[in-house]
Amino acid sequence: MHVFVAGGSGFVEYAVCKLLQERGHTWTAGPNKVSWSELMENGLPECDAVINLCGGNPFDPMKKWNEEFKDEIIKSIVEPNSNIAKLISDMNQPPKVFVSASAVAYYPPSRSAQYTEDDPAGTGYFSCLNADSEKAAMQAKSDKTRVAVVRIGSALGKDGGVMKEMKFKFQLGFGGVIGSGEQFFPWIHVDDIAGIFIHAIENDQVEGALNATAPGVTTNHDFTKAFAAALWRPSIFPLPEFIVKAMFGSERAVVLLEGQNVQPKRTLDSGYTFKYTSITDALKDIVS
Repeated sequence: MHVFVAGGSGFVEYAVCKLLQERGHTWTAGPNKVSWSELMENGLPECDAVINLCGGNPFDPMKKWNEEFKDEIIKSIVEPNSNIAKLISDMNQPPKVFVSASAVAYYPPSRSAQYTEDDPAGTGYFSCLNADSEKAAMQAKSDKTRVAVVRIGSALGKDGGVMKEMKFKFQLGFGGVIGSGEQFFPWIHVDDIAGIFIHAIENDQVEGALNATAPGVTTNHDFTKAFAAALWRPSIFPLPEFIVKAMFGSERAVVLLEGQNVQPKRTLDSGYTFKYTSITDALKDIVS
C-alpha cells in the first residue's frame, strides 16, 4: 500500500512513517515537504491511503491566547482537511481510505463524565475546533473512500509531546501535579498512536471516530507519580491553578485543570490491541 502522509516533521509523523515501513508500506510525505499551493495545483499523487497529521499546537505556552492565535490554530487544523477532502473528491481514482488526526478536546472537560466515540462534541472553542476539523475530513467520504478520524489524547514519547516539555523540570526534581491533580489524564504512547493509524488504513471495516487513548482511568496525580518514579525523582512541587491560568489563559487552562475521561470503545471493538495500557510501563519505556 502506498500512503500519502500530510504533516510536519513531528515525532508522531516519524512514528507513523516508521511503522508504515515496518509493515511493508511505502509513503510520500507532504506538506511540509510539498507546499499546499503546489499540492492544490497539481493534485494528490496516486496513492492507496492518505493520513493527515497537520495542525499547530494550541497549548504552546509561548503563544499568547488571543483571537489571532485562535484563528491561526483553526487554519492549521481545519484547512488541511478541507483541502485534502477536495483533492480526494477531484480524483478519478481516489485513495481507498483517508485517516485524519483529531483530538480528545472534541469532548468537553469534565471531572465526572466518561466519554466514548458515541458521545457528542462540546460547545467550547476546542470542541468546536475538532468537530469542524472532523466535519471537513468527512467531506472526502464516498463509495470509493472511507474516512476515519483519530481523536488523540496526550501523546507520550521520547522525542516530543508533553514529555518534551516536562522531562527537564522533573529531572531537576521540580515536578508536581497540575492544579489539584484529580483531573483525568487521557494519555497514549506514541507507538499506539501510530498503531491506530496503521490499523485504520489496513482494515476495510474501520471508519468514523476512533479514540486514541489508553484504556482505563488515569489522573494527573497518577501520571505525575509514575513519571517521577520512572526518573527516580521526587514530585513535590505542584503547579497551582492560578499559575496555569496566567500561563495559558482561562480557555486553555480549563482543559488542563478539568481533563477528560476518554475511553477507546470503538477502537477496541474494531480489533486494535494496545501495546501500552499501563502508564507505568509506558513511562518506563520512554525514559529508558
